[in-house]
Amino acid sequence: MREIAPGLHHWTTTHERWGIDVSSYLLAPEGIVIDPRVPASGIESVAALATPTELLLTNRHHYRHADAFVTRFGARVWCNAAGLHELPAHAPVTPVAPGEVLPGHVVALGIGAICPDETALFSPRHRAVALADCVVRMPSGGPLGFVPDVLMDDPPATKAGIVAALRPLLDLDFDHLLLAHGDPIVGDGKRALADFVSAHEALDG
Repeated sequence: MREIAPGLHHWTTTHERWGIDVSSYLLAPEGIVIDPRVPASGIESVAALATPTELLLTNRHHYRHADAFVTRFGARVWCNAAGLHELPAHAPVTPVAPGEVLPGHVVALGIGAICPDETALFSPRHRAVALADCVVRMPSGGPLGFVPDVLMDDPPATKAGIVAALRPLLDLDFDHLLLAHGDPIVGDGKRALADFVSAHEALDG
């Protein structure tokens, strides 16, 4: 685990099914974990920094290790309502609508395109935007990109939809881009996302 900005922590774990590193984030002052997985250092290493009582998902596939946080901390799970059908029936999940303000003043913003419940999470306090699967950074230190075409039903239409959905995010005031797949971009996240959007709008044009 590492603190990438004041009160904002990042860690990666290896996904059991896919064999790739995936990212989770802690907004310590608010007790929020985004896309929760238990770090290699154990769940108590999270507890040493904050009491994570709110788990925010960028899409339904990122339920991940939420059960461990629910059991240990009595945490609540928040997920876009369009993805609730695939979450465990026992999970204490609160449905989220695009535009809704969540705990910690985090705003949920609909992305869709790649899946109906794809959601961006904007934290004004941390000047950060978290993204799910619409944009990745693989390898971790590389440029922003899309997931492989094989993971999209209609790659050209999906990519165009993603780019169109990302454009309004550039009106937000943020510095950090928190990616579920790949290292976050700290300090220069808005510029990186703007460059990505502009490059793909130019290709489509």
